[in-house]
Amino acid sequence: MSSQMLNTRRTKIIATLGPATSDADMVAKMVAAGVNICRINMSHAVPDQVRKTVETIRYVSDLLKKPVGILMDLQGPAIRTGDLPTALNLQPGNRIGLTVRGEVSEEEHSVDVNYDHLVDDIKVGDVVLVDNGEIHLKVLSKKRNQLSCEVLTEGTLGSRRHINLPGVRVKLPALTDKDIHDVELGIELGVDFIAMSFCREAEDVLKLKAILDYRKARQKVVAKLEDQEGIRNVEDIIEVADAVMVARGDLGIECPYEELPIIQRRVVKDCVMAGRPVIVATHMLESMIDNPSPTRAEITDVSNAVFEQCDAIMLSGETSVGKYPLKCLEIMDRIASRVERSGGANYAMQASMDTKGAKMLKAATIMAEELNASALVVFTRTGGMARNAAWLRPKHTPLYAFTDNDRLLNQLTIHWGIQPLQMPFAEDPSMNVDQAVRLLKEQGLLKSGDTIVAVTEVAVRDRLVDTIWRESVE
Repeated sequence: MSSQMLNTRRTKIIATLGPATSDADMVAKMVAAGVNICRINMSHAVPDQVRKTVETIRYVSDLLKKPVGILMDLQGPAIRTGDLPTALNLQPGNRIGLTVRGEVSEEEHSVDVNYDHLVDDIKVGDVVLVDNGEIHLKVLSKKRNQLSCEVLTEGTLGSRRHINLPGVRVKLPALTDKDIHDVELGIELGVDFIAMSFCREAEDVLKLKAILDYRKARQKVVAKLEDQEGIRNVEDIIEVADAVMVARGDLGIECPYEELPIIQRRVVKDCVMAGRPVIVATHMLESMIDNPSPTRAEITDVSNAVFEQCDAIMLSGETSVGKYPLKCLEIMDRIASRVERSGGANYAMQASMDTKGAKMLKAATIMAEELNASALVVFTRTGGMARNAAWLRPKHTPLYAFTDNDRLLNQLTIHWGIQPLQMPFAEDPSMNVDQAVRLLKEQGLLKSGDTIVAVTEVAVRDRLVDTIWRESVE
């Protein structure tokens, strides 16, 4: 691994690939600019395109000798309007019918909706949000298979627009047929993470994990929080998910605006205290889809997420269809690197670490910080040691995780502060430490006289050996 490809920034960056960033040359530039994980949005991707994209990411990762995670983001269950022959120009006070099961509306304007339980689930007086919250409709009456609504906000309603029902418990499946086919594709292609959209309860995550377990697949599950029900069940979701995403697009529509920053802070804090990787996503540098510079509010938004010490921050349209994908990455990297130097929220200080591995890493982290060590090195085959090292959020000590597992190498890209490296493990743990030191010295990351703290949990003659070393580099 080339030393220049290692980044001292601790907050990881996830970038969505799309038409603006699909070829190998652009992906290579993005990875060189600091991307840790590439996201594939299955709402817009088709299987052949996904196969090509995964192949491109793996090619670039091998070329640059830098681990790059691949996140497949499922479309999830979505309520949408049907097709319209022409767009409807709606004005406040207009009436519009929302119909299901092919019902013919009595209203002048109407559109069919793909969710059969719409009329059953919603109440008179409820507000329906259409097209990412651009159009607000108030339910005036309902009967049989239609709702009669009053238009509250001006807007143009086109075909297949997304519908949000804030506060309404809907009867949508956790995984659609499309999602299940996409999961099968992700398993086939060996993606590293699968993100589950509109995760409402722990049972949703367990359904996806059951599919992966049945297939003996090792993908990590990222639970996306996008509605009020998911937030109500957040503690249970955090417990069973491998990682959590605060997906602020739909979440910002489903919840009152003023609640969104409080929800974000609460979820990030809960995840950090539980040692669960957490991603903050959506609209981080949204204006840069068309403009070469971010707004001051966007700079502050990214800064807040970094200060809260989330594991990763994510770019969506900014890199998939935007005009300035590399500029976005440069700006996000600059903001994150600067804010990290100024300190953080330190939620991990309040965490209760009751497992043997977590306590071991806590002791090693305290030792490394007090010794002003140049590295905290962990050796892992399962990822547990690396996750525990990231959990502690050490202020000064760089974190290096060595593994002999190809799949795990890429999955370590999600953890705060962890710089993953690969090497074969010897039976003697001390030999692993010596080899790791040599590799880090070769890459200019350590020099003679430096102090390191090393922690290992690898099998030696069919038993696990837990050890902490403190060594001076010769």
